Amino acid sequence: MMNKIKVLIADDSPTQLTMITEPFLDNYDVITAKDGKEALEKAYSERPALVVLDVIMPKHNGFQVCRKIKKNEELKAMKIILLTSKTQESDKYWGMKQGADAYMTKPFDSQELLSIAGELLAERS
Repeated sequence: MMNKIKVLIADDSPTQLTMITEPFLDNYDVITAKDGKEALEKAYSERPALVVLDVIMPKHNGFQVCRKIKKNEELKAMKIILLTSKTQESDKYWGMKQGADAYMTKPFDSQELLSIAGELLAERS
């Protein structure tokens, strides 16, 4: 059996976490985190290919987690999608400046999320 690609999904809202996780379950190996600190720990220990981050989370926000991953030699190849309720252009600009590979706003379309994830993962190989 082929190993499924690992995806880490971090959101402090259990409802959102379920909604974001669901579309990935069929084709990916999904790991979840409920705050920024746990997201960083799992990025190190699990080495996912893709990280989907909420921005507004306790302990470290998504921008901070994104920046830490992208500044780390071992982790920087991970693709990052910031998925957030922050809809301002300035938020998007700031998110991309932290190294995010994509920026999506909530409420989100799960097909769009999967399609962006697929494109980013295809770039990596």
